[in-house]
Amino acid sequence: MRFNFDLEETKPEPSRSATPKDEVEWVPLHHHPVFASTAAPAHQPTDDSPPLRNLLAWDGASRLYFWDSDDLCLHRISVRLGEPEPTSVFAASPSKILKPDVKLNFAVNKVSINRNGTAMLLYGSDGLCIMYLYGRTSSRDGTTICRTVTVGSQIYLSGTNVIRILQVSWHPCSDTHLGILSSDSVFRLFHLSSDLIQPEQAYYLQPVQPGRSRNATSICPVDFSFGGDHLWDCFSVFILFSDGSIYILCPIVPFGSVYKWESIVDIYNDAQTFGLKSPNSTAVSNSNLAISWLEATFPEIAGQTTDGADLSVIRARPYALFDASLSLQGPLRKVSHGEDEADSAFRGAECEGRAVSFLYNLVSKDSILVTAWSGGQLQIDALADEIQPVWNVGCPPRLRVDSHDNIHGLAMICESTPDKLSTVKLDQPLDSTLWLGHPPPLLRLAIVDLALPKKAGSDSLVMMFIDPLMLERIYTLHDGGIDSIVLHYLPFTSQNSGKNETMRTPSVHPVLSTCQGEFSSHSPLSGFVSLSDSFGYSWIVAVTASQECIVLEMKTLNLLLPLHVDTEKKSILPEEPKEKDKPDIIISKELLGGPKVVLVPQTSPNLRSVSADSIEGRSMLHEYFKLFHENYVEYAHKVYFELKHHGPHLKRIIDDQHGRLGGAKQRLLQVEEKYSDLEHRINAAVQMQNHLEERLKRLRSLPGVHKKPLSTAERDFKSQLDQFSGVELDALRSTVNALTARMKRHGQSPKANVSNQKKLVSRRKDPVQESQISQLKSCLEKISLVNGENSKKVKIVESALRSQESSI
Repeated sequence: MRFNFDLEETKPEPSRSATPKDEVEWVPLHHHPVFASTAAPAHQPTDDSPPLRNLLAWDGASRLYFWDSDDLCLHRISVRLGEPEPTSVFAASPSKILKPDVKLNFAVNKVSINRNGTAMLLYGSDGLCIMYLYGRTSSRDGTTICRTVTVGSQIYLSGTNVIRILQVSWHPCSDTHLGILSSDSVFRLFHLSSDLIQPEQAYYLQPVQPGRSRNATSICPVDFSFGGDHLWDCFSVFILFSDGSIYILCPIVPFGSVYKWESIVDIYNDAQTFGLKSPNSTAVSNSNLAISWLEATFPEIAGQTTDGADLSVIRARPYALFDASLSLQGPLRKVSHGEDEADSAFRGAECEGRAVSFLYNLVSKDSILVTAWSGGQLQIDALADEIQPVWNVGCPPRLRVDSHDNIHGLAMICESTPDKLSTVKLDQPLDSTLWLGHPPPLLRLAIVDLALPKKAGSDSLVMMFIDPLMLERIYTLHDGGIDSIVLHYLPFTSQNSGKNETMRTPSVHPVLSTCQGEFSSHSPLSGFVSLSDSFGYSWIVAVTASQECIVLEMKTLNLLLPLHVDTEKKSILPEEPKEKDKPDIIISKELLGGPKVVLVPQTSPNLRSVSADSIEGRSMLHEYFKLFHENYVEYAHKVYFELKHHGPHLKRIIDDQHGRLGGAKQRLLQVEEKYSDLEHRINAAVQMQNHLEERLKRLRSLPGVHKKPLSTAERDFKSQLDQFSGVELDALRSTVNALTARMKRHGQSPKANVSNQKKLVSRRKDPVQESQISQLKSCLEKISLVNGENSKKVKIVESALRSQESSI
């Protein structure tokens, strides 16, 4: 029996009575009035490469949220999964309408709800705000007005500041912490309960040393993802750059976040077992730093035998090492198969275009990393080793403390360490690299080509989601629709379970297609969410640009089972049609064998001459008649009954044979009709082949055919030019603008803040040193020179290409 409680009915509002139950109507979700089709898509983007939108969110229980771009409101819809039918999804009508208490000056492209369902993230390319779902101030016309606040208003898109928000995500272990990655290569962590203007933690990413970057895409971040509940993964942040390189920051812990006690104990014991007892001094030093950080962040871990016996969760305390900053571990390299592939492990992306999105997925013992490229490929890797924390000793962070020396915020520069990069081979034991500070290598599982529709002059954007019921399944939302990718091979999970499975490629299933011909329609989908219940049923909900709702049930059983072929049955299968072609036996074998042979009873020679009128003769004739009746007469009755009973069946068999004969004659006539057409097409194909051969001969005689192909160096130079035209010039312009804004902000004298801001923020105003300003100016001049040189090179190459084309 299913139980589904509607929380909207159990929480009446104080200003008016709860909605009566007789006013609520349960309708199928795809027929809900909220998803009524509109004549034209709402807020249709006008740029050439519009961002993908996802305006749907689910709280994981019984509430579905949808942002209406026309009315600028949030619909809260109560849903029932699996009622009245196990595969049905019903929704309560009318929906609850939630509106922000301030006017939004940006278009919402993404909504996301926090873990306990109390706050909704509204994010667009021009703004970011948090809408508290249960913090309304007033109510009118059945509409709930919710308190809405802006996050980082002085950092992102304020005045002359051109810092763009690249990705926003809730922290999985906190309901009030928000991670933001911006175009100035800074990852910030905001604590919404304490400060909305200044971040709690800021990490300035520096993947390459200053002055050594030869590719602008290597310093442009694109996306990030928090790790899962597996050892040090729960303290890790994975950052993707536009050239496909992946970096790791570990450990990052929001102040006051909650973690499982068992997970912290496993991490602590792992550091003591494999780190402190290692014969390598570097491993001992790194594990000592990790253990000291754990004991300071989680003080209960030091007395785990007594104090932590009854603990189920543990809360993190503010702490940072005073003489070390986090190391930017990476870029992550592929595992090499031998000496010949040592160089290939250091190469960049193997897919087309640039990296556009990233997904971290924890499936049992495997940490899966999925990178989506603008060319429509998915690069699926698995971490071949565990993550360990790494610090750069001698680079102290900047801390913000109160009068009692309590830490309220921190900021640090995270630099990569090229000397710690090493090539890992498959035959190399992983124990030799534990706690040495090396980033974990990647084991390539597959490269999946989604075969996305072509888009003239723009890249393909891809959003990825995890199925909450079956973690091996990943959904991709793109311009062509929705695809499902199922992972069949997980290296460490299979090894841990004792299965000796061979590596199988993932299976790709198109779920929903919005393509019309070769090219896709403009912004076809504006929302996607995956639903599941405790009974093993799974659905996906998609909303089109015209606000039409699509609900599809997704099968979860037998998707991960391997295909087994029975060789014995395979040899029997061809013989089955022969058995079916044989006519059914309508008379039993006993009747076909005839009556039983009855032996005449033996009599004495004297009785053979007895007359039939005598008593002995009559007795003998009576015995003979009895035997004849028991055998031959009964046999005749059985034959008659069998023939009468099987007559209709025999008629059906004859009619079926006549029908099959008529079908065979009809097919023969069709073959004869098509034969002439096939003969005509073959003749036309032969003529076309001759015509193409003649054209090929004429083309070979042209002077431009014998042109020398491009060399390897020329092809590499051409690929670099393509990167410059697509990414690097924009990246350099963005960097110049960001540095200009930062220089103006540091160069101007600090003005008095508003009295309200003084109450919210306690800042420590340090004078700006002249050396820092000069360094910023020199960096700006260098970048301007590099930009000018690159522009000149592009013009030279374009002129050379035009001259070659004109000569041809």
